[in-house]
Amino acid sequence: MSDLEPIPPAEAAEMYHHAKRDGHAEATRRSSKHRIGAFLQFCEEHAIDNPNELSGRDLFQYRIWRREGQGEGREPIKLVTLKGQLATLRTFLKFAANIDAVAPSLYEQVALPTMKHGADVSDSTLEPGRAVDVLESLERAHPASRDHIIMLLLWCTGARTGAIRGLDLADLALEGEHPEVKGPAIRFVHRPETDTPLRNQEDGTRWNRISELTAKYLTDYLELHRHDVTDDHGRNPAITTTHGRPAGNTIRKVLYRITRPCWRGEDCPHDRDVDTCDGAHLDHARKCPSSRSPHDVRSGRVTFYRSEDVPRRVVQDRLNASEDILDKHYDRRADREQAQQRSKHLPDL
Repeated sequence: MSDLEPIPPAEAAEMYHHAKRDGHAEATRRSSKHRIGAFLQFCEEHAIDNPNELSGRDLFQYRIWRREGQGEGREPIKLVTLKGQLATLRTFLKFAANIDAVAPSLYEQVALPTMKHGADVSDSTLEPGRAVDVLESLERAHPASRDHIIMLLLWCTGARTGAIRGLDLADLALEGEHPEVKGPAIRFVHRPETDTPLRNQEDGTRWNRISELTAKYLTDYLELHRHDVTDDHGRNPAITTTHGRPAGNTIRKVLYRITRPCWRGEDCPHDRDVDTCDGAHLDHARKCPSSRSPHDVRSGRVTFYRSEDVPRRVVQDRLNASEDILDKHYDRRADREQAQQRSKHLPDL
């Protein structure tokens, strides 16, 4: 331990966050900062002022502390969440060893929970039928509104939230006038220097074709509802708020709100009283068991593509995701459905 150099936990964490700026998307860094924040709170509560002093016993105590939701403002977490928290801690401790803050082998003493097959993958999704219902409700009641456009682009392209919010006016070729692509299309571009990185960085830059109808709604939105604003970097965002480019959380809140059955005037499938249900309020829409996130829209779109036998390579290119990621995190077809689809392509035995 004599080769270690004393350093406050917060300072080591700040160095770690700076190091991650070199090769990680902003959303990834933000998630990492949130997870390490819990560990810093643990250190503060347990008077750990110097990572040099950390032991395997401390790390095990942190595991229990985090799992049970101890600490101010924290709640118990699921096993899959705990696994992610501890995996980030391992990465942080590896970095801390490189700056002589902890012993080189300390990270090995952070044991990750063993998950049952598939337990570390969310099964939440927005079924294609429900996606169509939501879109039809928006087309009837709020055509070409920002909510409509967000849902339409998420569903039609299967893109991530970051890709949608990063669109500029110059990325829209709604009349098929761009020489690189035929027909209406939108372009997702990796622009980390102005706060709109793509998950897969430069590899995520791509054109996506859109339908004539989607292009029409987009045109209507630009003419009728888009705010004439620029973002903090002087760019012209395609989708706007009154202050500029929407935050990722703004888009997530839109999805939570519009995917609730009560928002569409349907009876509550959870036998809740809309007048007293927390999820019925705009600020707490996420509490509705039927609300869905942008990730759920993406998984629903993959499921739809695969159910329609769209070739894997086409789906990979359109959604900018590897085959393994699509299979593990996005394809929600039942095993029986997948078997039936495979049988269409196999000769009778």
